[in-house]
Amino acid sequence: MLRLVERNVLAYRRSWLLFVSGFAEPVLFLLSIGLGVGELVGEIDGVDYDAFVAPGMLAVSAMFGAVIDTTFSFFVKYKYARLYDGVAATPLEATDIAVGEVVWSLMRTAVYATAFLVTMLAFGLVESWWAVLAIPGAVVLGYAFAGAGLAATTFMRSFLDFDFVNLAVVPMFLFSATFFPLSQYPAAVEWVVRCTPLYQGVALERALVLGDLSWTMLVNIAYLAAMGTIGVRVAARRVGALLNP
Repeated sequence: MLRLVERNVLAYRRSWLLFVSGFAEPVLFLLSIGLGVGELVGEIDGVDYDAFVAPGMLAVSAMFGAVIDTTFSFFVKYKYARLYDGVAATPLEATDIAVGEVVWSLMRTAVYATAFLVTMLAFGLVESWWAVLAIPGAVVLGYAFAGAGLAATTFMRSFLDFDFVNLAVVPMFLFSATFFPLSQYPAAVEWVVRCTPLYQGVALERALVLGDLSWTMLVNIAYLAAMGTIGVRVAARRVGALLNP
């Protein structure tokens, strides 16, 4: 498993620009929407709009990074580069492949989350020292989406199937209380939003960054951890079936 992680690290040493771009996009969103629109909106729930949006964008960054790593990147390595055909001839098992890809994704998530949090601190968007725990919080969120993304990718046959990934991810990005509070939704829609994994991550990150701690954070963590674990187990079985038909 560690060899697979090491292989990914060495590969990205030659593609450092791609690595950096994963951090730049959410920061640009934060600057344009949080700081720009924030001048027009003012406060939400007693918090400046940019400080309200920032932890949500931190969660979004973790989600997109994990999804890209375990869907597009994994699919190319499996389907076109045929990387895992060679791995199958080594002592590594399907579980090692699945866990290795998820661990690599979480390493990137931790780096992105740290850089994003430093950016938030530079702009004065951190309200509490509990925000330090937003980094492991982002890793837990990344684990959920990495496991689910990897499992989903093992069922994909072509790049056309990635439309379903966008169909799942984009609505969550727009409607998981990232840009406005949950109370703005009708009651029925509010409960649908509460059930989405990104909302669980947004709620967790926002509570930590704003210092608004509550027992519901344990629910957020349990939800995301369970989702990631189920995803990794499904992915491991599917990878084994694909490499040993």
